[in-house]
Amino acid sequence: MLIPADRLTRLLTATLERAGAETERAQVCAEHLVEANLKGHDSHGVGMAPSYVRWIAAGILQPNARARVIRDHMAVMVVDGQYGLGQPVARETVDMAIARAKQTGIACVALRNACHIGRIGTYGEQCADAGLVSTHYVNVVGADPAVAPFGGREPRMLTNPYCCTIPQANGDHIVLDFATSAIAIGKLRVAHMKGEPAPAGVLLDAEGAPTTDTGTFFTSGPRGFLLPFGLHKGGGMQIICELLGGALAGQWTMQPGSNRDLGAAVNNMLSIVIDPDAFGGREAYEAEAAAMIDYIRDTAPGEGNDRVRMPGDPERESRARRLKDGVPIDDNTWADLMRAAASVGLDAAGVAAIG
Repeated sequence: MLIPADRLTRLLTATLERAGAETERAQVCAEHLVEANLKGHDSHGVGMAPSYVRWIAAGILQPNARARVIRDHMAVMVVDGQYGLGQPVARETVDMAIARAKQTGIACVALRNACHIGRIGTYGEQCADAGLVSTHYVNVVGADPAVAPFGGREPRMLTNPYCCTIPQANGDHIVLDFATSAIAIGKLRVAHMKGEPAPAGVLLDAEGAPTTDTGTFFTSGPRGFLLPFGLHKGGGMQIICELLGGALAGQWTMQPGSNRDLGAAVNNMLSIVIDPDAFGGREAYEAEAAAMIDYIRDTAPGEGNDRVRMPGDPERESRARRLKDGVPIDDNTWADLMRAAASVGLDAAGVAAIG
């Protein structure tokens, strides 16, 4: 089915409010999730909301907790998310990083203990909209590992995303944002909900044999696990995110001595935010970057491609298309959203009224 973005936003806001979130925090979260769908990242979109409702009901996710500064040393800050709703907590933290980078030229900000913060590209775009360069290293904790290191056949980490953004004066920012696993768990979940196989080469079953059966991952018994993207290169980036986002920023990694029984996805993120003005020549920088981007875009397209795209272009194309046509939601995901709404007292009539 295709559902207008504004209707989805109202539905998620109402569901999260009834689950216990203040209106402002529910709306920030809902807008973030729907924006992920608009940009083609259904894995980090509205399908996550039922998990948030369950984590709130279990007393793990504290929906109204704020980002709290626990260490402030000029360009370096450490922020505790206090297991808050990840999207508003992360937005608050990045706002602090932006303000500090404009004051000192660069800010290195650690966010720890935030429940699932969603699509990391959103925070890179937040920095880019402020005219700042940023890079973000994230690890995922709070549950058992599900991604093997390169060369291994046992899981040791989770999906550990990385993001880097380069602002452009015209707003078409360069946004590089990816999970270091070969596919995000959310994308695997979307395929599973649709009854589709996993792409070849991304998933192993519980015995370590290659498979495309998503059911081997979403099972109550011994489950399969993912591989890192890009062989040793992606495997290396996966480890860097674990050590910088986890050990340095969050002081919480996936090693066995850490808490894996929390029952919710928790993110730790190390963000480095840079003000180009601190380098003494924003105009020269922007001109040189724009010329290089134009040069890359002007490359003759290879077979099967209509043009050369920059990181961030596919998301802009998807957003324009889905704003016009609606956000595609599969039947299983919609049913999951309805169950989540019903669990907080929002019945079918209430959902219809929202629409």
